[in-house]
Amino acid sequence: MKRALFALVSLLPCAALAASLQPLSAGDVAALVKPPTHGERIIALWALDCAYCEGNLSALATLQRAHPNDIELITVATDSYEQHDMLQMHLKMAQVDNYPARAYTEASPDRLNFLIDPSWGGETPRVLVIRANGSRMGISGELGPAQLQRLH
Repeated sequence: MKRALFALVSLLPCAALAASLQPLSAGDVAALVKPPTHGERIIALWALDCAYCEGNLSALATLQRAHPNDIELITVATDSYEQHDMLQMHLKMAQVDNYPARAYTEASPDRLNFLIDPSWGGETPRVLVIRANGSRMGISGELGPAQLQRLH
């Protein structure tokens, strides 16, 4: 029993690290947008000054929890990683602070926008769905029931 408890406690720092906000640079984008081995990866792009972003993040988390084996959710703040504390607070308010999260570190956010999704103009909220077969779908704006159904 003590060994099992010790093993569980020793894994907690790793689990916390996996969900903590991490910087995103141009060199990280290829791995971010690489198709998953199965199911789909949903990249939720958001910003601190976005009126609909928190609602979208919450809706996407609900969708992911309904399909935990098929959907990988990653949040990406288009704000600077230097605003770490404020970003982390907003992720917590949207109840997505337990998902992998990234924030921009580049001086030119437009470059990262293009690398993530060349057809995206930088508006938030934005959802990029990358499927295991390599297909992609992007949706900008507030997600309604119809858009959420299209995601999975």
